[in-house]
Amino acid sequence: MTTLVNADCWLQFLDFAKQHCSATAYENWLVPIEVLNYSDEQVTLAVPNIFVKEYLLDNYRADLCSFLPVRGPGDPSIEFVIRPRIALNISKKEATSSDVILTATETLAVPLFNHSYRFESYVEGPSNQFAKSAAMGVASRPGRSYNPLFIHGGVGLGKTHLLHAIGHYVQSHHKKMKIQSITTEGFCNDLVDSLRNKSVDQMKRRYREADLFLIDDVQFLQSRLNFEEELCNTFESLINQNKQIVITSDKPPAQLKLSERIVARMEWGLVVHIGIPELETRVAILQAKAEAKGLKIPSRVLFFIAEHVFSNVRQLEGAVNKLSAQCRLMNLDITEELVEKSLKEMLQQAPKEHISVDHIIKSVAAVFQVRMSDIKGSSRTKEIVLPRQVAMYLAKEMIKESLMMLASYFNGRTHSTFLHACKSIEKKAADDELLRRQINMVRQNIES
Repeated sequence: MTTLVNADCWLQFLDFAKQHCSATAYENWLVPIEVLNYSDEQVTLAVPNIFVKEYLLDNYRADLCSFLPVRGPGDPSIEFVIRPRIALNISKKEATSSDVILTATETLAVPLFNHSYRFESYVEGPSNQFAKSAAMGVASRPGRSYNPLFIHGGVGLGKTHLLHAIGHYVQSHHKKMKIQSITTEGFCNDLVDSLRNKSVDQMKRRYREADLFLIDDVQFLQSRLNFEEELCNTFESLINQNKQIVITSDKPPAQLKLSERIVARMEWGLVVHIGIPELETRVAILQAKAEAKGLKIPSRVLFFIAEHVFSNVRQLEGAVNKLSAQCRLMNLDITEELVEKSLKEMLQQAPKEHISVDHIIKSVAAVFQVRMSDIKGSSRTKEIVLPRQVAMYLAKEMIKESLMMLASYFNGRTHSTFLHACKSIEKKAADDELLRRQINMVRQNIES
């Protein structure tokens, strides 16, 4: 059974509890607990019996308030579901009315999406703006916009958030549509179970009758040839019926070790990239996460955290959760000194190659003695066009990002205009020593 939930806060609580109890108590009382659902208002936990519930509340009630949503002072907002631990290979015919476990088929019939993963809660910035727009386009017109939509990016940058946001939107606005949402690992497990139970035809029909097929982390399909073939056949069947497919991965299709056939299917529609959020977006994410926790973090502290935690959104959320726990447990005010001490293992030294487009434009403007707003603007005068093209050329050279994304920084210019500017500077610099010196001066300013 595959349930897509955000259990990061629960995992952080488990890490905390593991340090404060014996290994035996941890294995016997905490490991059996499962997260069924997670939202800003409530967490739903499955426990094997009433004794596990009582143990958790008797021993960790105050600690839970620091990691999970709360109803009131000292009262964690948790809904418990008593679910005995039964083997997952129970067939539907063998199950009795007292068995509360669901088969894989039954679970997939009603996809569970994280309540927090909606378009409204997705913090937008230059690094993810195009991906969010594409996702919204697909959600509003499934099967008629971009098919398939392939979203790729590093860990914790918001791919699953957009996947679930599409699912939420379609559930609300296209109520008659059949939705199938699963991870790649879940798809492979489902195929194995279907082969074992001789119900492959039933599984194929279930997926191929979907109006919207959402599949997460397709990179786990690598080196699994039989599973790859079945998923590729599913893609072809759905696309031929104009049914919408959305795929997420940590790499673009061309970099996945998959057959040319399935890579071609994935590249058939629209491939979009989610990059590491820039400083302003990271600050906005921290602010949103802190507000959801009822935590007030001073602006200067938000910027301090954002400058030193930049790899992904999950790390930013983890920083807020840890600060929240420490401040509530020890009744402390949030300061830069507290952040440095409590988040010491999370703080990163920004690498020198972490260069922004704005940084490049600022350096170009200084060397060519023009205004940054002119470089970003629409002026076509010679005095502005040359430095603008130099900025584009250096952005392409120094920042690992798509041309379309880099072009968007320059007043929404197209990637073809951006590429033309880069080629123009390459040609001019080959014959113009003064221009070469100016470009080197800008580069040195940026790298210093």
